[in-house]
Amino acid sequence: MYPSLRSWMCKRNKSNPCGARRHALSICFLWALTTVTLQAAEDAGEWTRFRGPNGTGISSATNLPSAWTDKDYRWKATLPGVGHASPVIWSDRAFVLCSDKTNAVRIVVCLNTSDGSIAWRREFPSATFPKNRDNGYATSTPAVDANRVYVYWTTRDEVTVVALDHGGKDVWRVNLGPFKSQHGSGASLIVVDDLVLVNNDQDGPSFLTALDATSGASRWRLERRADRAAYATPCVRQTPEGQTEAIFASSALGITAVDLRSGTVNWELTNAFPFRVVGSPVLGENLVIGACGEGGVGRRLVAVKPGSRTRPAELAYEFKSSIPYVPTPVLKDGRLFLWGDNGLVVCHRVATGERLWQHKISDSFYSSPVWAADRLYGVSKRGVVYVLAAGETPELISSIPLGEPSFATPAIADGALFFRTESHLFCLGAK
Repeated sequence: MYPSLRSWMCKRNKSNPCGARRHALSICFLWALTTVTLQAAEDAGEWTRFRGPNGTGISSATNLPSAWTDKDYRWKATLPGVGHASPVIWSDRAFVLCSDKTNAVRIVVCLNTSDGSIAWRREFPSATFPKNRDNGYATSTPAVDANRVYVYWTTRDEVTVVALDHGGKDVWRVNLGPFKSQHGSGASLIVVDDLVLVNNDQDGPSFLTALDATSGASRWRLERRADRAAYATPCVRQTPEGQTEAIFASSALGITAVDLRSGTVNWELTNAFPFRVVGSPVLGENLVIGACGEGGVGRRLVAVKPGSRTRPAELAYEFKSSIPYVPTPVLKDGRLFLWGDNGLVVCHRVATGERLWQHKISDSFYSSPVWAADRLYGVSKRGVVYVLAAGETPELISSIPLGEPSFATPAIADGALFFRTESHLFCLGAK
């Protein structure tokens, strides 16, 4: 329970003990319900969005290997296109977005997790456009729930969101207008309850929106000031008052907390990010943590104490060096792990920002690390998986080449690790 909630409960107890206890129990129930909901997908073997449960990159799996050879993979599947989007998993299905790099045709692929065979694929004609040389036409990770898989891509003329059922049939498709950015797009969708959240921060007219997961209809839309296209995927936070808010990050407006149901801004720290935002925000120790950068280098990381509609957010601490630009951090067991683009991995104490240790890997990274069984798994741009002990001291346990470049973040579901390279999907772990 957050300290601010405890303080509020104590004040209420003095004036109305019974009412305060009843209200506190209600809040605790809502808090626990949200925690259970976010944890349930992981415990059931699902990995439903970029970096899994609420974007943490954390799995409860305990049986993942720390070193392996090619013969240990359960399967390796050739994808019908290329891309950098991470896989998402629901039950016995893995969903991946690919593209044809010559004509930008988008390809949604569903694979059987038992053997890597393709259950179905759907192709969507599209159009090429200028972008960063390291970007592609299939960079945004899909989101999935019990009924549908949701996929997002852009062209100059159209921001497209498509919902398909688990059999690959069309459910709905919406066009959210043109997209402007010199580097292309890369933010990913998330689905929360019955809403699909879209971060449409771009060089041109920008907005955040929540689409009805069943129909694609707009439930709310929040216009945003335009600056530089942002690539952060949102996460959600349960407030001490029992509401759910979505956390977005951009250079234009810093860190923004939006009420999930109404689309109104609860609080904002507008001066958080003077440079482009690529990595996604993460939560821990009653802090929201995010970073920005330019030229392939992280320039500023902030740890922010959340605000409310009546209380401004506060800066707890900041770093201006040895921070990631593209990879998203991991927060676990009171530690903040920053896996840098240049291979520098730094561990801090989350609550205070105190540096505990650092370890240098001689490689470069776009992929974000994931955590399981006190280990970090990070994949380099060359396609080498590095397994690093995530304890009191650093230890590089192993490095395993995948044989092909990889910018995608791994997924962990049902006791297995899924690695996506440019044109393949690997499955490693329990059968």
